[in-house]
Amino acid sequence: MIVADRKPFAEIMSMVEKYSKILVVGCGSCVTICMAGGEEEVKILASQLRIAFRKQGKNIEVQEAMALRQCDDEYMDDPVLIEKVRWADVVISMACGVGVQHATTFFNRIIEERPTRVVPALNTTFMGANLGAGEWEERCLGCGDCVLEKTGGICPITRCAKSLLNGPCGGSSNGICEVSKNTECAWHLIVERLNVLGELDRIKQVEPYKDWRPSHSGGMRKRVREDMRI
Repeated sequence: MIVADRKPFAEIMSMVEKYSKILVVGCGSCVTICMAGGEEEVKILASQLRIAFRKQGKNIEVQEAMALRQCDDEYMDDPVLIEKVRWADVVISMACGVGVQHATTFFNRIIEERPTRVVPALNTTFMGANLGAGEWEERCLGCGDCVLEKTGGICPITRCAKSLLNGPCGGSSNGICEVSKNTECAWHLIVERLNVLGELDRIKQVEPYKDWRPSHSGGMRKRVREDMRI
């Protein structure tokens, strides 16, 4: 899942203080699960905005809305949501960076009478796993060339501080990375996992350096499934 954190309130205020009609739109997927942009977070931000503007003596209207996924036309094409966007001078998106960009494109395509301003309320941090209540940890960089089959299901690109593909560096000690005492050495974990699987010989295989061009060559990556196109 995509993990995000809410921006400081002062930063959000600076984006919208010149507008009179503000719409806060949450996203019902990843950022709801990590408690950054779901329905409750929308209510909290909207209330904070109303209170802040009231203290300034400004008569500002703030409305709230939700979309199940801001990164998908199917869930954005909601007449109630679109009418609220038409009403607003500015839309605060409580989605990840993908959702903010998609909402901008979608609303400006649907609402032709005037441009729609969409601003982010969150900082997108990483793709991660839920380790427990209120705790998430990065697991994937989206490099486009997965090696998990070779490393026992532990990603060295993401979990190794140096993204090493061929065994540990000389800086780890007792399974802990030199970068931080709170960071486990990814290759220590990989060796232990391969040993349990009876596949420790894999460690002898030299993995060629990664071709980063698919994910770092500039521009947007795109995936098309021809069998699903209409």
